[in-house]
Amino acid sequence: MPSVIDWQPLKALIEASLRFVITSHVRPDADAIGSELGLAAVLDALGKSVRIINPGATARHLSFLDPTGRVQKLGAGVTIDEACQADVHIVVDTSARGQLEAMCAVLDRTPARKVVIDHHVSGDDLGAMEFRDVTAAATGVLITELAEFLGVALAAEPAAQLYAAIATDTGWFRFPNTDSRTLRTAARLVDRGVQPHRLYRDLYERSTLARLKLTARVLDRVTLAAGGKLAHTYVLQRDFCETGSHPSDTEDLVNEGLTIEGVECAFILVEQPGGQIKASLRSRSRVDVAAICRDFGGGGHVQAAGAMLPGPLEAARERIVSALTQAIQSATSAPDGEGQDGS
Repeated sequence: MPSVIDWQPLKALIEASLRFVITSHVRPDADAIGSELGLAAVLDALGKSVRIINPGATARHLSFLDPTGRVQKLGAGVTIDEACQADVHIVVDTSARGQLEAMCAVLDRTPARKVVIDHHVSGDDLGAMEFRDVTAAATGVLITELAEFLGVALAAEPAAQLYAAIATDTGWFRFPNTDSRTLRTAARLVDRGVQPHRLYRDLYERSTLARLKLTARVLDRVTLAAGGKLAHTYVLQRDFCETGSHPSDTEDLVNEGLTIEGVECAFILVEQPGGQIKASLRSRSRVDVAAICRDFGGGGHVQAAGAMLPGPLEAARERIVSALTQAIQSATSAPDGEGQDGS
């Protein structure tokens, strides 16, 4: 499926501008980091001045994507005033204010033109030019297509960063969002010098003993609900201290619940230092977890979404189990092809 985006207005803005700031959401994943770095390389090739400034630090397991440390964290060597010094501020892989946290102060203050490049359904009005395609499997697909529209031939490194963005958001091309467009885009990046086996090793075969210990705890706590169609588990703050692990080590653990036969939805709750509960939801049925997360102030994709809930953990667990159980029952009883909105 070709992109529904008309890139011409963005091309004109890029040609008329010199200084760019790129940002993405807090706790940036590989799609966010890879898309930022890929876009920065495109703008570099066009002779632009580019900075990447995020509201949070890059997770250590993704640091290999940024070998030169180009991605900066607001407040760690870069001030709000410095982040405002741009002609164009581009937000990738989100448009939700709640996910931008401290960067909202920059977006509210900066005189720069604002641009959003995203593939998520949910978001807020940031007063930006929006280039959104919810049919794209990853923001990395959109940045690759933008590079091609602008006539920029990607070097091997940014091509690998964009490949990582796409591969991770599709579960290494096994999630339902993987389509022919996704695979063709990935193939073109391989033609630019990407070595998928090396990326897979860097992404998934560099675990630590601490992460393995944390994983063991998470798996030991898996509980089934909704007649075996829902799996859920949790992580407490003390687990990180006792295992020596890091919050980023919870990445992708929610998907373990979906490996259980008969399970249609899964979620993991991660207790935050301030007592809030981060919920990550996944679905492989007609259940729209983005709609559920929006009810809790979050959002995301139909089959992968998240939200931040108030504690305590047990109260958050009960709320999500109730919502998902109702959604599973509704999807099960609906005639084929009807399901929930967005499915």
